[in-house]
Amino acid sequence: MIRVLLRRATAHFDQFLLGALIFTMLVALFVLYSASGQSMDRMLSQGVNIVVACCVLWVFANIPPQHLQRVAVPLYLLGILLLIGVFLFGDVSKGARRWLNLGVMRIQPSELMRIAMPMMLAWYFARREDSHRFSDYVIGALMLAVPVALIVKQPDLGTALLISASGFYVLFLAGLSWRLLIGLGITVAGLIPLVWPHLHDYQRRRIEILFDPYSDPLGAGYHTIQATIALGSGGLAGKGWLHGTQAQLDFLPERHTDFIFAVFGEEFGLLGDLLLLVLFSIIIARGMLITANAQNTFSRLLAGSITLTFFTYAFVNMGMVSGILPVVGVPLPLISYGGTSLVTLMIGFGILMSIQTHKKLVST
Repeated sequence: MIRVLLRRATAHFDQFLLGALIFTMLVALFVLYSASGQSMDRMLSQGVNIVVACCVLWVFANIPPQHLQRVAVPLYLLGILLLIGVFLFGDVSKGARRWLNLGVMRIQPSELMRIAMPMMLAWYFARREDSHRFSDYVIGALMLAVPVALIVKQPDLGTALLISASGFYVLFLAGLSWRLLIGLGITVAGLIPLVWPHLHDYQRRRIEILFDPYSDPLGAGYHTIQATIALGSGGLAGKGWLHGTQAQLDFLPERHTDFIFAVFGEEFGLLGDLLLLVLFSIIIARGMLITANAQNTFSRLLAGSITLTFFTYAFVNMGMVSGILPVVGVPLPLISYGGTSLVTLMIGFGILMSIQTHKKLVST
């Protein structure tokens, strides 16, 4: 009886993907313990976050993709309304207006759009799968531009970047031609001089620091300099767990969140970084295999966007820590401390598992 219940409870888990996720999060706990100054409380707190995120994963893994397709439009509209609410009535914290106080709780609507945005675009293009016209891509781009503009206004450049990526991947997988992509790239490049004066001072400074962090070594360039020192000092095999000087002597800022990759690189070296890259590659490869085998257009577009957005998470974080991208406040997926981003990620992976396992059930 117990065996039957367990089989039913885990019927919609993709065991290969689940194993890779759990192993990565266990590695994250060891790194977090070191990055947080050997704080057992923070490590246990993240353990609770992992348990909650896995429960959320189970819930979404058991929701058939056709049900997700039905709620795509209302979920997107709800996200837009909440973002407008943030713009009008949101709480201001550290110069940013990102949270909406609903009385009983405070929410960050931009997190909802990380899932709602690709779902909406996947729904839209699935309804037009027989003939995609240029106007469809224009409408899709407008659907994407509205929430991104509201999030940029908060300002939250990191989240805006991730949502832009999730929407772009749906457009690309739906058949956006390379000629349009090249034209779009040229247009964006041409708009840079017009956009530059409208950026916030700190956003312009981040881009300037990318090219010369030593122009302000104790200010805007401090994060980048300390992170690259930590990565470089790890060498081939690292200094050993709990022995990273940049982290343990408190030179490295935000070391348990945005810059945890620098802690990982310092303590485990290039070999440890390669192991982490292998784990991420396994997760991405499994996601793309699920995408390729998806049963319908909605599932394929949604699965592809979720997988490639995870890749973007990792690439942007590692890029900003290693000094090849501006610092935009994007955590390292599955590794950085935090519950909200982890739950959002696991919702996506739960949807991936649902697409994989419900496809099998329907086909049999």
